[in-house]
Amino acid sequence: MGSKNKLKRFRENETFSNVFQPTREELVDSEFKLKGQWRKDVFKNNNPLVLELGCGKGEYSVALAQKYPDKNFVGIDIKGARFWRGAKTAIEENIPNVAFLRTQIELIDHAFAEGEVDEIWITFPDPQIKYKRTKHRMTNAEFLERYKKVLKPDGVVNLKTDSEFMHGYTLGLLHGAGHEVLYANHNVYKQEGSPEEVTSIQTFYESQYLEQNKPITYIRFKIK
Repeated sequence: MGSKNKLKRFRENETFSNVFQPTREELVDSEFKLKGQWRKDVFKNNNPLVLELGCGKGEYSVALAQKYPDKNFVGIDIKGARFWRGAKTAIEENIPNVAFLRTQIELIDHAFAEGEVDEIWITFPDPQIKYKRTKHRMTNAEFLERYKKVLKPDGVVNLKTDSEFMHGYTLGLLHGAGHEVLYANHNVYKQEGSPEEVTSIQTFYESQYLEQNKPITYIRFKIK
């Protein structure tokens, strides 16, 4: 994507009512105005709140929002030029129950209050993300601790990935730390009984992986 195109998308994001772009300082140094208020101030209802972390183009968040109109969705990514697509689609198609937040994943406990979130989706994350100049996986113990903070006590996390390494790494970590694995499948499209919301929504990259016969893995778990 050219820098001209990126700038255009950044400018357009600023005009979208469903996009929120706080500075790091707004999140870390002061109380973020939407923290604890997402349902009331953004969605104007009391429905369950679901996050998609590292939402990319926002297509999964938008598809979930269309599928579950009685839930609120927030797609989170640091790359605003990417989720511009999802935000624009939601506005054009009048999908009121999805919003986008531009921030780093490690700041989610500054953006959401304790127990504010019902469910988290992590879809096709980079097996490693840069974090404090080191590389981390989005399901390592430190990140799970952040998710636990914002999740309700019975909140669940969904991990859907094409990385068999990430799947194995996460399962090992969850079992080792005594977290509750509700469902695990290393090839959701090949095995019967896979949850419908996992197989009925596909991202652009996911459909490409499937064409290459890459297995898509899935874990649903609770953090103890």
